[in-house]
Amino acid sequence: MKGAPSPLELVLPFGVSKRAKMWYGVFLWALVSSLFFHVPAGLLALFTLRHHKYGAAIAGVYRAAGKQMIPFEALTLGTGQTFCVVVVSFLRVLATL
Repeated sequence: MKGAPSPLELVLPFGVSKRAKMWYGVFLWALVSSLFFHVPAGLLALFTLRHHKYGAAIAGVYRAAGKQMIPFEALTLGTGQTFCVVVVSFLRVLATL
């Protein structure tokens, strides 16, 4: 007697190997655990963004200069910050300090 088909078997019309079932389970656990940690962290970052000390300093400089930050400029600064973090993490500079 065969049990109920897995969700993967319902989606794919051809036979599914044990290896594919294993990777499907790994993918689902990775997805769920990633969402479980990253969604709350993203929401926390979004809601605490106004209280960030460097963000307030940058906003103060822009306000003192009488300039408004356009969305493309914010995108450029955010991309630059992300690039710097990636470079530092790949170079492992912090591990040697």
